[in-house]
Amino acid sequence: MSGTDDLLVEPDRLAVELDRADPPTVLDVRWRLAGPPGRDDYAAGHLPGAVFVDLDTDLCGPPGAAGRHPLPDPAALQAALRAAGVRAGHPVVVYDGGDGMAAARAWWTLRWAGHREVRLLHGGFPAWLAAGLPTSTEAPAPRPGDVTVRPGELPVLDAGAAARLAAGDGVLLDVRTAPRYRGETEPIDPVAGHVPGAANLPAAEYVGPDGRFPAADALRDRFAAAGVGADRPVGAYCGSGVTAAQAVLALHLAGRPDAALYVGSWSNWVADPARPVATGATPDA
Repeated sequence: MSGTDDLLVEPDRLAVELDRADPPTVLDVRWRLAGPPGRDDYAAGHLPGAVFVDLDTDLCGPPGAAGRHPLPDPAALQAALRAAGVRAGHPVVVYDGGDGMAAARAWWTLRWAGHREVRLLHGGFPAWLAAGLPTSTEAPAPRPGDVTVRPGELPVLDAGAAARLAAGDGVLLDVRTAPRYRGETEPIDPVAGHVPGAANLPAAEYVGPDGRFPAADALRDRFAAAGVGADRPVGAYCGSGVTAAQAVLALHLAGRPDAALYVGSWSNWVADPARPVATGATPDA
C-alpha cells in the first residue's frame, strides 16, 4: 500500500473491509471542545460495529499543568483500548464528526502507543453518510482485546524541546488561528500569544473543513512555505494537542513521519508563568 493507504481509508473501501470475516476494529471518537458529548452522536447512529471511545477520558490524561489533553497513563490507555476490542497486530480505523481533529489525535495516540495498523476514515462520519452507507444504533459488546501499550513510538516534545526547536534547532509550527497566534484573542487559555520562534500555519491552510487532506505534493508545498524543509526537524503545537495531532498526520502524508507533537501545547506552555510569550504576526514578535 502507499503511504496514504497506510494512513487514510475512504468510505467505500472501508465498507468492503467491514464485510470481511475479520473486519478492522472501528473506533468512533466524535468529540467537541465545548459539547454536547460525542457519545450522544454515537447513540443516534454510527458505523456498524463501531465502539465509542471518549477522547477526554479514554485517550488523554486528566487536565492540569501538563495541558488540557495530556498524554494518557499507559495502563489506563491499555485498559480502554482492550475494552474497545483493540487487538495486537489487528487493523484499527478511527473516525469523528468530520473535521478530522479528534480522529487524528486518536490515530496519533494509538501510533504513539505502539499500534501501527491504524487509519483515519477520510472525511469522517459525514463522508460515510454521503456515500450512502449503512449506520446502526446498536452498541456492540466487543470481545476484549489484547493490545499492549508501548509508549514512545512517535516523537513527543515537552516545553523545553519545543522551545529549542523554535529557537533554531528546527521548525515549530503553531497551527492555531492567526488571531490566537498573534495574541489578539485567546478564548480558552489564560494567556494569549505564541511560543517565541514558532511559525504560524493555521490548520485551515493544510486541511479542508470537511477533514479531507490535499495531495501529498500540495501538503509538501504548504509546509515548505512555512519553513519546513526535508533536512530540518519539525514539530507542531496548538491549544491542547488535538489540532496539532492532525498537523502531524498531515506531515506524515507529506513524507515527514519524524514530525513531533508538543502534546501539552499552549495550555502547558502558559501553565508556567516563567515561560516567555511572543505576540504579533512574526515568530519572534
